[in-house]
Amino acid sequence: MGRKAIRHPGELPLLWTGVVLTILAYIGWTVLMLSTVVLRVTEGQQTVDSLWRYVGILPFVIQLVLILPLFPVLVWWARAMMYARKRAMSVRMSPTQFPEGYRMVVEAAQQFGMRRVPDAYVQMGNGVVNAFASGHGFRRFVVINSDLFEVGGQSRDPEALRFVISHEVGHLAAGHVSYFRLVFTNVISMIPILGPAFSRSQEYTADNFGYSIAAPGAPGVMGLLSGGKYLGAEVNVNELADRAATDPSFFIHWANWTASHPVTTWRAHALRDRSKPGSLWIRPSGALYTSPLPPGHVWSSRFPTPGDALAMLEAADRVRPAGASGQFGRFSGIDYSERPPLRAIQTSAPLLSQRTTYAIPAGPYRDDARGSQAGGGESPFAPPGQQGPPAQPPRG
Repeated sequence: MGRKAIRHPGELPLLWTGVVLTILAYIGWTVLMLSTVVLRVTEGQQTVDSLWRYVGILPFVIQLVLILPLFPVLVWWARAMMYARKRAMSVRMSPTQFPEGYRMVVEAAQQFGMRRVPDAYVQMGNGVVNAFASGHGFRRFVVINSDLFEVGGQSRDPEALRFVISHEVGHLAAGHVSYFRLVFTNVISMIPILGPAFSRSQEYTADNFGYSIAAPGAPGVMGLLSGGKYLGAEVNVNELADRAATDPSFFIHWANWTASHPVTTWRAHALRDRSKPGSLWIRPSGALYTSPLPPGHVWSSRFPTPGDALAMLEAADRVRPAGASGQFGRFSGIDYSERPPLRAIQTSAPLLSQRTTYAIPAGPYRDDARGSQAGGGESPFAPPGQQGPPAQPPRG
């Protein structure tokens, strides 16, 4: 069953909504099939044709009559084939093959109370930074794209890889890939707005699992998801997170409402501010600095002129730390000792932020009355020496 105390509070209500909708859909299917048979016997084919015309548009009928009863079989078959392809075409992590990554999988499974260690594979990413978790029967597995796995090298950001692996194992520990969960959330997954919200709640939950044992890797993951495996080291994740609170655009909200994962700025904000759950519907509040640039939703008349922008560049250059220029990525085999440490660049107070302190609340993450989340002592997003107040016990 794994750990339950750090689920996003929106996940289970949406899950049970999906279960109810699926049960109602099966009841509707049963009633429709029985009605069809009874009317065919008692009233004839003409009455049956009238019933089907009354039911509605053809795509709905096809879904109700064909896909719905077959969905459990289709899910079982698709999961079996996915697992077979990964076993046949990917590199299996083990004590002798990619042992560093396999150790991260094992430690996450142990931390989350899983009875068995899930299978783990590295597959060719073709430039795509991605990972996912799935299962077949009672077996569970995670797959890491090679491009993401490369981030784990000592010259890059091993804690970011640990966070990603813990996130994926967290999906397994939270039951997100359960066969019955997938079957009984079939209907909600096809409903616009509601289906993506359910998926986002699960992603927030998996982030909470990742944060619980790999909090230092959270800034690196946000840099990775926004800047990629090379430029991620140069992303100021505090500036990234603040844009979640400073851009109230309707279209930003719509982009989030229709996405299976929280948009990156909102996700970064949720990982930085552990005092409340990640936002599902409305942009989070709490910007910690004032950007020199206007948010993207305002009139273009507020955008800087070339002269204004050059002046801001010169002002930033005057206060930029030594060695922090040349933001063109970090690569293996190159000496970066003259540059600030990777995490110092990612978590520094944004230049021209008009602040002298940058205190970030460390938590705890209060999404469940049963207790606070582990790893809530210091925020990994706060610059050294500028931590927020100590974590307080959860209320309730």
